[in-house]
Amino acid sequence: MRLAAEAWESLFRAQVALMRRFQADDIWRDLTMREYDVLFTLARAPGGELRLRDLNEGMLLAQSSLSRMVERLESRGLVERSVPEDDARGTLVRLTAEGARRQRETGLAHVRTIAEYVGQALEPAELEQLRDVTDRLRLAQPGIPPRTS
Repeated sequence: MRLAAEAWESLFRAQVALMRRFQADDIWRDLTMREYDVLFTLARAPGGELRLRDLNEGMLLAQSSLSRMVERLESRGLVERSVPEDDARGTLVRLTAEGARRQRETGLAHVRTIAEYVGQALEPAELEQLRDVTDRLRLAQPGIPPRTS
């Protein structure tokens, strides 16, 4: 139990330290990191679009906050919203050509800073091990029952 808590604390603190460095970078221009995350997630989705609820799945935001963020991104021409044909209650969010361009441009700069901050701290074999361990941790969560009080 203690080892799991110590491992989590170490992972969490490393993530906080790195996120602070990333946020301080001058690569974001008029995007926030969260807005970039929306563009990045859409860029990886089939056809560059996702339902709002699916977009929200991987983000640490309330759906109402994500909806407002998508509205702001839409007003800047980076995404567009539509109603899916099979569900009039849902919302589809699609990356525009300008949103894809901005994601690629910012993404290239972000990858360079990741290589600098993470790649200089760990050897290639350690980076592979870190990727594999964190992937296993993330993928195991749906199979671990929630705690009950």
